[in-house]
Amino acid sequence: MRSICVFCGANFNGDPLLKHAVEELANVLVNRNITLVFGGGKVGVMGILADAVLNNGGKAIGVIPQFLMDKEVGHPGLTELHVVENMHQRKQMMNDLCDGFMMLPGGFGTLEEFFEVLTWLQLGLHNHPVGILNVNGFYDLLLEQMDLMVEQRFLKPANRRLVLTAGDAIELVNLMENCKVDPDEVWFKDRNLT
Repeated sequence: MRSICVFCGANFNGDPLLKHAVEELANVLVNRNITLVFGGGKVGVMGILADAVLNNGGKAIGVIPQFLMDKEVGHPGLTELHVVENMHQRKQMMNDLCDGFMMLPGGFGTLEEFFEVLTWLQLGLHNHPVGILNVNGFYDLLLEQMDLMVEQRFLKPANRRLVLTAGDAIELVNLMENCKVDPDEVWFKDRNLT
């Protein structure tokens, strides 16, 4: 993998475990010569991650819509910063620039970005691995909800397995580098959810 797009919070809750996990992820990216692609902000978890990558000699590419640049939240020291018109163009460009997606703790925006690219994967619009860095069990309930979707037959087991999950950055990057992305598109044909 040459680049990973990371979705994460524009806020930081002060959790030292999260800060350590972000710094560990930055080290993994830099040590493996993997470029960070992210939302381009200097604030929150985004800013901590970008700073850690850059401070360790890595590359960080940001993609940010103009209205957020106007609010002065764009990171000024990135390897590259692309300013786009809107959120849709932001997600499309991040997809075009990366070889995989990872979600760290965040809020609504983080979830929205993650589930859009996960849906794109299920629809066959890309073939990048998709992972969740489940820091200190932050996404345990979300993962349980995905399992319930399978149990209630709204989600195929093969597509649930597309979501790679680990609590450790090294383990998650290893999973992403070694996985075979294989969504099940059978539901287009017969709606069989087993």
